[in-house]
Amino acid sequence: MKRQVLATLSTAALLATAAGCSSGSPSPSPTNVDTKNLTGTVTVWLMNDAQKSWPELVQQVNDEFAEKYPNVQLKLSYHEWSNKVSELDTAIAAGTAPDVVELGNTETLKYIVNGSLLKVDRNTFDNSDNWIKGLADTCTYKDALYCVPYYAGARVGIYNSKMFQDATGSADLPQDEEAMIGALDKVAAKYKGVPGYSALYLPGPYWYAAMSYVTAYGGSIARFDSAGNWHGTLHETKSQQGLQHFVDLVKKYNKGGDLKVNEQDQAKVLGHEKAGLIYANGWEQSVATAPITGTPALQDVLKLAAMPGPGGKPLPSFIGGSDLAVTAKTQSAQAATDWVRMFTSAKSEQVLADKDTLPNNLVQLAPLKDKPTTAAAANAVQDAWFTPLAPGWGAVEKQNILVNMLNAIFAGKSVEDATKEADAQIDQLINNPA
Repeated sequence: MKRQVLATLSTAALLATAAGCSSGSPSPSPTNVDTKNLTGTVTVWLMNDAQKSWPELVQQVNDEFAEKYPNVQLKLSYHEWSNKVSELDTAIAAGTAPDVVELGNTETLKYIVNGSLLKVDRNTFDNSDNWIKGLADTCTYKDALYCVPYYAGARVGIYNSKMFQDATGSADLPQDEEAMIGALDKVAAKYKGVPGYSALYLPGPYWYAAMSYVTAYGGSIARFDSAGNWHGTLHETKSQQGLQHFVDLVKKYNKGGDLKVNEQDQAKVLGHEKAGLIYANGWEQSVATAPITGTPALQDVLKLAAMPGPGGKPLPSFIGGSDLAVTAKTQSAQAATDWVRMFTSAKSEQVLADKDTLPNNLVQLAPLKDKPTTAAAANAVQDAWFTPLAPGWGAVEKQNILVNMLNAIFAGKSVEDATKEADAQIDQLINNPA
């Protein structure tokens, strides 16, 4: 799902929130409590994905909640990714935060660090021993759990099978990178006459993709050292090798014009038949086949496959997805936490799995690894990478340090100089809460 770069809370709002929020004991589990007699209100903010894609799950959980808590009023509203963070920041500052909120997994750390989320007890949730590690990590800080994995996502290769068939004689995306590059060369030659055509459309500032190649070479954005501090590691040899590999692919295959244009419209480029392959979230396939943004006739032509990476292995994917959290100032901690339990139960997660959405755990994920429509993402998510779980990571993102580093490289700066400069900036921010 789409994720927006985080905006940090104002200093005043952050201090007010941190001062008033508890980081003590986890929310209570509903044992030995007569829930029929509990009163109050539970407000829930979900993203509009739930309203559009699995409304029956929402209804199922709300009915279950109403039966268990007949005297607790449930107020549920749907929100857009584009403005949810600003709405939440405003509500937290005003003391009107929802009791339960859905957070994109790149959004959780800021709210954990500034004290806005309540600790929860992992052992009271279904399949918690089998949660997808990368997703559970987005909810974990200093060995405490502050949210619950909801669903997962991973980037995969989305390609035009007809173009590959016409150029190579095979409609399959080769699963070895060397073979894929050979196929891309043939696709590029076949469609050389198409203005602005990219056999592989890989945008220069696409830092999620760039860091996938860094990870593939054994590098990282930053590392926690023995002294108890985070420090940037993009200047290290393995990180530079991965970054150089990414840069070489962009320069060789991206013929779309300005190499400093980001990945926001990559699905449209594929959908308008200006590319043979993109590295994208699985949902971007629907953008490429929708009217206006793409070509509906490509519905059966565009395919998903694991993206081959260096060393004969699939390219490591960034772990995407959503989490559910109970806010720290809730007056209905037990009922709010119980609603999250119901919404992330094995029964609920199966509804997601049946809709080809990756569930939060390996048990229910397993069948999707062999299903054609989900295999690429399901197999990628288990070993996916995530951004550093450091207190100042939000500030690093807000200042677009990785994007600026990539743009500098495509403007002519060497990888060595650009990574050293980026690491110096990361070091200034990454250990300090935004």
